[in-house]
Amino acid sequence: MDTEHILQVRSHALRERLLALSPRNKRALQVAVDILLIWLALWLAFFVRLGDPWVVQPLGAHAWLFAAAPLTAIPLFIRYGLYRAVMRYLGTEALTTIARVVTAAAALLTAAVYLYGDAPAVVPRSTIVIYWLLSLMFIGGLRILMRHYFNDVQFGEQTLPLIPNGGKRKEERPRVIIYGAGAAGNQLLQALRLGGELLPVGFMDDNKDLDGRVMAGLQVYCSDRIDYMLRDTDAQEILVAIPSASRARRYQIMSRLAPYAIPVRTLPGLMDLAAGRVQVEALREVRIDDLLGRDPVAPDPTLFARCIHDQVVMVTGAGGSIGSELCRQIMRSTPRMLILFEHSEFALYAIQRELEAHIGSAGLSVRVMPVLGSVRNPTRLLDVMSAWKVNTVYHAAAYKHVPLVEHNIAEGIVNNTFGTLYAAQAALRAGVSNFVLVSTDKAVRPTNVMGGTKRMAELVLQALAKEPKPILYGSQTDSAANRTRFTMVRFGNVLGSSGSVIPLFKQQIRQGGPVTVTHPEITRYFMTIPEAAQLVIQAGSMGMGGDVFVLDMGEPVKIAELAEKMIQLSGLSVRNPDNADGDIDIRYTGLRPGEKLYEELLIGDNVSPTDHPMIMRANEKHLSWKALKEALTGLDAAIRADDYPRSRELFYELVDGYTANNEIVDLIYQERASGAIARAPALSTTG
Repeated sequence: MDTEHILQVRSHALRERLLALSPRNKRALQVAVDILLIWLALWLAFFVRLGDPWVVQPLGAHAWLFAAAPLTAIPLFIRYGLYRAVMRYLGTEALTTIARVVTAAAALLTAAVYLYGDAPAVVPRSTIVIYWLLSLMFIGGLRILMRHYFNDVQFGEQTLPLIPNGGKRKEERPRVIIYGAGAAGNQLLQALRLGGELLPVGFMDDNKDLDGRVMAGLQVYCSDRIDYMLRDTDAQEILVAIPSASRARRYQIMSRLAPYAIPVRTLPGLMDLAAGRVQVEALREVRIDDLLGRDPVAPDPTLFARCIHDQVVMVTGAGGSIGSELCRQIMRSTPRMLILFEHSEFALYAIQRELEAHIGSAGLSVRVMPVLGSVRNPTRLLDVMSAWKVNTVYHAAAYKHVPLVEHNIAEGIVNNTFGTLYAAQAALRAGVSNFVLVSTDKAVRPTNVMGGTKRMAELVLQALAKEPKPILYGSQTDSAANRTRFTMVRFGNVLGSSGSVIPLFKQQIRQGGPVTVTHPEITRYFMTIPEAAQLVIQAGSMGMGGDVFVLDMGEPVKIAELAEKMIQLSGLSVRNPDNADGDIDIRYTGLRPGEKLYEELLIGDNVSPTDHPMIMRANEKHLSWKALKEALTGLDAAIRADDYPRSRELFYELVDGYTANNEIVDLIYQERASGAIARAPALSTTG
């Protein structure tokens, strides 16, 4: 073992012994050291002033002065908390306090010198000034040195002693670059040095004026020189510390870093920094919405409250991805009551607990009512809406997974189309003021059953909205006065929802690949779950009746490029013909049943603006209620008979642009067609 390493081990051992002292012993040690430093400062003050070390007599004529100096200083140090501060976490405020307290102590000593004017030994007045300066240097400087010592920082350079918890040398820890040399970057640097898990080796910043400068002991590299920075520092990871950057700005940063196949993590939001919650553990993987290149759509607070505040609100599918986020957003506008309508017991339990915990912590007076039920049960829907006199319904209950609905056609049609019909008719009968349907871009010129069922659901609401007193489906005479505003909100894929491709990609990357994409050219519009929920609420407030609202979602994203960036920002490379030694393959599996290459938001080009700059109103063709009722009767009969060719024909007749891109792949239909099973009793659409 070399001499340098022996010194490092001994330094580490001493540091551990000091840290292991009890708080009482630590304070006693600090007081003793401070007294010695005060005496040293006083003796040096005489020496500097008079140039003769023998003039001062600490045990003789000047004994009173050497007694007065700690007696005036130490009580002040105790009073202002110098011995309560933890040296490892000493900040600028503590150093300022030290300066004030040392100044006050010097002033008290000056007063003692003037009051004790007939002292046996003369004390030059300038000696006190020199004593004050030396005390500042000794008392404050010692604490700065101790902070650096306990944080393993040696005048801006990383020392190489053993780290406390692992026995590894510091140079063996992952080397990281901090992207962003501002306040957040410097706070992150301090957190990393305290944590001892990662080794910061430099800053990277967009400001070219900082290029080549040294900040907190680390060199700053311009972001235009990423290649040089990686070679110079041998960094293994980049930590992005720009929490206030917009999503568009983060997208630019991620796009710039993606080709280098180095892992990237980002710092949490600015509010966490302001609250002092910055920790190494708070660094997170790059969120995929950072890669979409579009900032979230800002909500309009006035639209939020219009259909919610102090009203009874009901959410169907309240435990799903969109439904649960709708509930969270609705709570912000303080409804009088929020009814959670959900057929999954566990999902209902989970969202109820979450909301009630929020109500308790925020001190809200909102009443949450969990109701188990299915949208396939019209009686249950009517009972709930009537019992609590619901004002607004957000209808999010639906089956949304394209291949699953394609393989289970009857369930998709019954749940999505007839479930919406039953909910809408219950709203009419109960006198609900506002009914908002959560729709999808897959309803536009659909190539799958799921999209067809959602477009049929839109047609139901459009037709009902035009009828002042519609005769309800399933009856020849029963009608209801129409006091309900029906609104539909159509948007693209939702990040992080159940069935989303993003969690699948992450899992495949963790497992070493391959990452599966259905087609090289497949593209999708994306938005976050909070954006989708906010849009639904705001659009529902703007509806006049029968409106279809769509969001300006920016440019569609190519899924293959998304997968490639996720691989690269995980610190891996894509294996392809140009890079045979890459880490992970992207494998193309072919389009799934009913899947489209490109999604659209509009059936035609006839759109008009709304009060919200990012929300448009689509003016699309719809059917009369009478014609649609007849078609629904035929669709119901086809489903009861498992006649899927007939249900497909009805989709062709009713849904604009419907084009099935595959044979019927319903699992039971195919099995029966092969002769393996016999026909079962008819399925009731009312569950």
